[in-house]
Amino acid sequence: MRTSARWSFVLALAIVVAAGVGVSAHHSFAAEYDSNKPFTVTGTVIRLEWTNPHARLYIDVTDENGMVQHWDFELGPPTSLMRRGWNRKSLQPGHMVTVEGFHSKTEPYVANARKVTLSDGREVFAGSSFDPGPPPQ
Repeated sequence: MRTSARWSFVLALAIVVAAGVGVSAHHSFAAEYDSNKPFTVTGTVIRLEWTNPHARLYIDVTDENGMVQHWDFELGPPTSLMRRGWNRKSLQPGHMVTVEGFHSKTEPYVANARKVTLSDGREVFAGSSFDPGPPPQ
């Protein structure tokens, strides 16, 4: 009985720790991004990471002084993006894009993307957790 009680305690503790890790791994928009700091940049796609819980878009933007800024944009989850027509090959390295988003509260070149405009003028919803965007088609 003693061994059984010990294993029950260890199992219960493992479940509590695992649940805490899952909760702390996800964040609210307001915790990380500033909805009062919207901005728009145009740059070249470096890569698109198709990962959970959020896809990420990396672009290089050349500022007015000719310096290259390496931007990291959080997108929505891949399942949400797929319902809106995206796939892991939607943006390829070298594509020119314009991204509207919201600045990080702590990092200078990190943001939450709201909308991505492709070089041909098509606009795609980026899945920002601040803006639920258009309904899936």
